[in-house]
Amino acid sequence: MVVTKQVFDGRRLLILLSVLLALGFFATTLGSYFVSKHAIREAIIGQELPLASSNIYVELQKDLVQPVVISSTMAHDTFLRDWALRGERNVDEMNRYLQEIKTRYGAFSSFFVSDRSFNYYTGNGILKRISATEPRDAWYFRVRGLKEDHEINVDPDLANQDAMTIFINYRVFDFSGQYLGATGIGLTMDAMHRRIKDYQQRYRRTIYFVDGQGKAVLFGGNGAPASPDLHARPGLRDIIDRILLEKNGGYQYEAHGTTHLLNVHYVPELKWYLFVEKDESEALAEVREVLYINLAICLVVTLLVVLLMNLSLSRYQRRIETMAATDKLTGMLNRQAFTILMSRMLAAYQRQPHPISILLFDLDNFKQINDRHGHALGDSVLCRVAEQLQQGLRKSDIAVRWGGEEFLAVLDNCDSQEACQTAEKIRQRIAQEKFEIDGVQLALTVSVGVSQFSGDEAVEQTISRADAGLYQAKSSGRNRVCVAAAAPSSA
Repeated sequence: MVVTKQVFDGRRLLILLSVLLALGFFATTLGSYFVSKHAIREAIIGQELPLASSNIYVELQKDLVQPVVISSTMAHDTFLRDWALRGERNVDEMNRYLQEIKTRYGAFSSFFVSDRSFNYYTGNGILKRISATEPRDAWYFRVRGLKEDHEINVDPDLANQDAMTIFINYRVFDFSGQYLGATGIGLTMDAMHRRIKDYQQRYRRTIYFVDGQGKAVLFGGNGAPASPDLHARPGLRDIIDRILLEKNGGYQYEAHGTTHLLNVHYVPELKWYLFVEKDESEALAEVREVLYINLAICLVVTLLVVLLMNLSLSRYQRRIETMAATDKLTGMLNRQAFTILMSRMLAAYQRQPHPISILLFDLDNFKQINDRHGHALGDSVLCRVAEQLQQGLRKSDIAVRWGGEEFLAVLDNCDSQEACQTAEKIRQRIAQEKFEIDGVQLALTVSVGVSQFSGDEAVEQTISRADAGLYQAKSSGRNRVCVAAAAPSSA
């Protein structure tokens, strides 16, 4: 059917539009995701990580301010300078002084090295005599030649079993500006580990310090990284030399399928590099969540659109099929619908033969009704007759407006004798009905022709025989049922 083909073409077009709509949604969402991903990555590398690195550096300097002040106080302490100028006679006095500094300020160690005697004093007494030929004493001679008042250095603490310690080494001068030696305190590395761990929790970043050889020397917590030497770490090993050379900047590298964003800040006080690192997947977690939500919304919207279009198309299709298969005036099936339904009935007949009869109705003297009362009333008459006819048939029967004032009925599983009985009941029902239409009372009658499908003839021949029976009923005085002659045998 042309209508069905047009509907199918419309459905294919709507499906195509739905697919394009879905693709448009997905493309827009994915495009927004990748743009956001790029913007966030640039913001992290260019702004967020540098800002976090700067904040950490500032806080680190604050953490070192108090030890520097303590060391400065020691270097300017009158007792310490007087004791050194008096010839370092009572060692116990210096021991008590250094022990008190250590206890009062919670330092890991406290010391004084005399430039006159080269004695290394701690709270527990003289630790050793330093020597210019001893590599481990090189720090003192470096401090001796400093132009600045102090330095912050990381070295093993000989007084504490070579534990790595952050020392604040402060130069000591007498009252006339003559160099007397170096004093200061040491901070435990464990305390710095805890401090960095606190930074990591606060800033939600991976934070660690790297020395000039590319080894991680200070990190959050108490456990060392799996690969302290960054030259051995995947991803970092390809760029670590450049990082150490450039000292400051933003970087990114791939490791184990994950992109890591990194900012490096050189800390001159420690001669270390501050590494602040962030996993890109964590940074983009919220963006990915928004992506999934948007994709889900797109999917739901697309499904709703497809569903609504299909509902609209189905409703439209039903309306089109109804209009194409129904007589506009009476609401009965038309000839086009009859052709389709009759084909199905004949197909069932081919599988299992059974009687099929056809009734052809004609409204008697209908032209006179039109001429006397007008076509509008004539149309109302046709509708009332169609109602009576349909009420007299079974639900399995087919009722068709055949044309003008003619109606055709197909009775399945019904032979000519039963068909005549059904036709007679309908004829009597219409003849006995008192029709009042638009204030006009009418007495209506119908003539009926009946024929039975022979099985070896075309349906048109069966209808032609019913038409012959109808002609016979008309010729015999109308308002009666006549059976057409049986179809001639093909034998």
